[in-house]
Amino acid sequence: MKTPRRGDERLLVSDFFEAERTRARRAAQGTFREAARDIPVYGQCDVLVVGGGPSGTAAAVAAARMGADVVLLERYNHLGGLSTGGLVIWIDRMTDWAGRHVIRGFAEEVLDRLPADAVAGPAREEWGSRDPARAEYWSHRTASYHGVVTWSPTIDPERLKLLSQALVLESKAHLVFHTWAALPIVGEGAVRGAIFESKAGRQAIFAKVVVDATGDGDVFARAGAAFESDVEEHDIHHCMNTAWLFGGVDMARWLEFKAGQPEQFTQFMARGRERLRLFERPFVSWRNDVALFMGPRQSGFSGLDADDQTEVEIRSHQLMAEHLDYYRANAPGFERAFLMLSAPQLGVRHSRRLAGVARVTRAQWPSGTAFADEIGVTPSVSPKFPNISIPYGALVPEQLDGLLACGRHIACDPNSHGFLREIPQCWITGQGAGVAAALAARHGVAPRSVDVGELQTELERQGAHLRRAETKTGAAAPVVQS
Repeated sequence: MKTPRRGDERLLVSDFFEAERTRARRAAQGTFREAARDIPVYGQCDVLVVGGGPSGTAAAVAAARMGADVVLLERYNHLGGLSTGGLVIWIDRMTDWAGRHVIRGFAEEVLDRLPADAVAGPAREEWGSRDPARAEYWSHRTASYHGVVTWSPTIDPERLKLLSQALVLESKAHLVFHTWAALPIVGEGAVRGAIFESKAGRQAIFAKVVVDATGDGDVFARAGAAFESDVEEHDIHHCMNTAWLFGGVDMARWLEFKAGQPEQFTQFMARGRERLRLFERPFVSWRNDVALFMGPRQSGFSGLDADDQTEVEIRSHQLMAEHLDYYRANAPGFERAFLMLSAPQLGVRHSRRLAGVARVTRAQWPSGTAFADEIGVTPSVSPKFPNISIPYGALVPEQLDGLLACGRHIACDPNSHGFLREIPQCWITGQGAGVAAALAARHGVAPRSVDVGELQTELERQGAHLRRAETKTGAAAPVVQS
């Protein structure tokens, strides 16, 4: 077990556990040549978005609202990705350390349109508060860090599924569930579409621009784009887990115990680690009677390896049952807890990151520089640092044309990936990719040639927060050195 030290490099400190494999590694089994064949064409569109997680949903809606003909492919039966199917219902900070609401646009619309009983978090007047009592109260409810109250609510995942679907359908994007993109269609150095699998077999779809919102860079990697995969060993950003929910709890009682009896809480956690070894504490949800467990975070496994993914799933589900027994017997508020739901999507945080025209790096954090091609602003991990600019160039491959990337696999270094992988930042980059893709399709240009001024104007029209006074409209995307 590792417990990273809290500091200026990361916001949240959580235990994570080294890989414990029970399955032997498979030996190489040779190869099989797949015969060439003709496959049916599903259709053609302006913008093809592959993946309906937070970034893909934002991209599809943003592009369709500009009049683009958009197709959104999603492998599951719902939208929202890890924010819904992965039970990452704790939405990270959208306010900066002064309480300013900086992650806006699509992200703001989503949370504003959720029913009131589907969102739990501090009222707007508390954002940025440094009152010790309020900061202490919200620190136990995932909405206060470094003594500052933040807008980082918990949400009802089923309501977010419904709303995400409604937003896509309202925008007139064409939604296709139960489809898994298998291969990009590439010609003359540009992505022209994708081949996908479904119960109907293999089909092809052509597009003027493809947006890779898979989270793992499946499309750009298979199309030959360069990528990075190094990790920050002391951060949880490379760990995997399956999250789960317990119902029938009384989180108010649990929080009273956790905050009011620190010595007993420490003993409780120590006994849990001794008994289960891979042990996790609960987080609040959008309801008092539902507890969220992010699942013991396991490191050393690959999000691209089916055997590794299976190993994490098996262990996480076993641990869910073991946690229930321990918490029911020992935790105030959990006496009547029951297994409510295990996440249908595995919690993969990192696999590949695009090698882009620009990238967000640790060296950038102290400056607070607004890039000329800024598409969004993210809060920093500590009050020590100013807000951090996200450049359009981080969505654009170094060489490959016809494609944009958004979500957790945009171009950045491992330190910056720790926060750029979060749900609100995925909403930012998804909206940016969708707008840029629609503009590229409209004007018949490569995504790297989109006019930055026009891109920023449309993003602002869609409600995004940019710092245009500090940028040069239309300037080329700068390359940030790591």
